[in-house]
Amino acid sequence: MFDHLLFPTDGSSGAEAVFEHVLDIAETHDATLHLLHVAPPEPERRPQRDDGDDENATGRRTTEGEQFVADAAARAAQTDVETVTDVAHGEAYETIIDYGVANDVDLIVMPTHGRKGLSRLLVGSTTERVVRRSDVPVLTVRPDAQTSLSYPYERILTPTDGSQCANAAVTFGSELAVSTEADLHGLSVVNVAYFGADVRGPVLVEEFEERAERAVSDAVDTAADVGVENVTETVKRDVSVHNGILSYIDDHDIDLVVVGTHGHTGFDRYMLGSVAEKLIRTSPVPVLTVREPKQDE
Repeated sequence: MFDHLLFPTDGSSGAEAVFEHVLDIAETHDATLHLLHVAPPEPERRPQRDDGDDENATGRRTTEGEQFVADAAARAAQTDVETVTDVAHGEAYETIIDYGVANDVDLIVMPTHGRKGLSRLLVGSTTERVVRRSDVPVLTVRPDAQTSLSYPYERILTPTDGSQCANAAVTFGSELAVSTEADLHGLSVVNVAYFGADVRGPVLVEEFEERAERAVSDAVDTAADVGVENVTETVKRDVSVHNGILSYIDDHDIDLVVVGTHGHTGFDRYMLGSVAEKLIRTSPVPVLTVREPKQDE
């Protein structure tokens, strides 16, 4: 399932909290773990001053980054996980994405937040930018989540709205479920608050429920084709899709959510897009995001 994992690290407590989980994934799949630190872009060369302050500052940043990946590699050496280390300069999200493509990475794993002062690497907008733009699936983990992290996952949830991107996530989640012998839960949430005071509300809710049922049915068919043995299908109503997914996670002891990064065009409030980003910030369990395959693929 996974041959190469990428873990960007800034040496923060957030990264350290997630690293044990990354090692478990790599060890289970006998995958090579790529440890990457992204330092700020190198400054334009200017005439050297006698005191050499600019050169020393760059050297300190590079040495710090090398120490981060070396420390992580030393921890990995206590297991059977093979590692590759690298320090790169550039815009964090672009460098992470480019590295993933250049090194045939199957999965990027990122904490949802990291070190203060190095927020360009792992915090907020950078993680979300990687999620939105990366063609490589991204697993995001909240270091402050109260639930314990364990791998392999036993129960995987794949929310779907029937879009191509959601279908890609269902396929990925199904393949992961087969490789780890996990149960798969297909879910579609009808956002009843979306219709507001519309007099056609009851009719529209019924229409959306029919769409949701078709989406979940298609997800079950996909899972069966991939070879998943245990599949649960659910359609539920809630005041928001995000809340519906969170309550399902809690009610069914879900270990992982696999979700597409975008939903139907003009339909994002119903299912994905902003929902995926909300899940990354608030889900008590890891969230694995999948982009829609490119048309030429």
